[in-house]
Amino acid sequence: MGEARMTLDELQAAIGRTSTSAWIEVTQGMIDAFAEATGDRQFIHIDPVRAAATPFGTTVAHGFLTLSLLPRMMAETPDLPQLDPATMYVNYGGDRVRFLAPVPSGARIRAHSTLRSFEQKRPGQYQSLSDITVEIAGHDKPAMIAEWITQVFA
Repeated sequence: MGEARMTLDELQAAIGRTSTSAWIEVTQGMIDAFAEATGDRQFIHIDPVRAAATPFGTTVAHGFLTLSLLPRMMAETPDLPQLDPATMYVNYGGDRVRFLAPVPSGARIRAHSTLRSFEQKRPGQYQSLSDITVEIAGHDKPAMIAEWITQVFA
């Protein structure tokens, strides 16, 4: 996670704040490795010649690859609100995940994360809910939107 360590009161005050990650280049090597790991070898992801003949004009990242990059993007968000002290952050899931635009091979993406809520679930355990928008450099339409849920243990 980033470096914005906060008390519980400060986190509550940060609700509604948007933080932005560093850019990540989605390389063909990443796409190929994801295809191999998941078995999703559809040609639009791994065959540049055939993909060039599609409306995409090139190979594109799997939507689930974009989704799987959320932990990295959150780790590369310097002002992401975090509880201090926290011993562990665990991805709990996502709601309303939508892949709105393809991510071309070689494109750069980054996440905009808006903290929507931060609640105590039980002593020492909290849950945060953030609205995430993944931007593609140079594109008007986002690659993905999601409601992201994280469990935080203190």
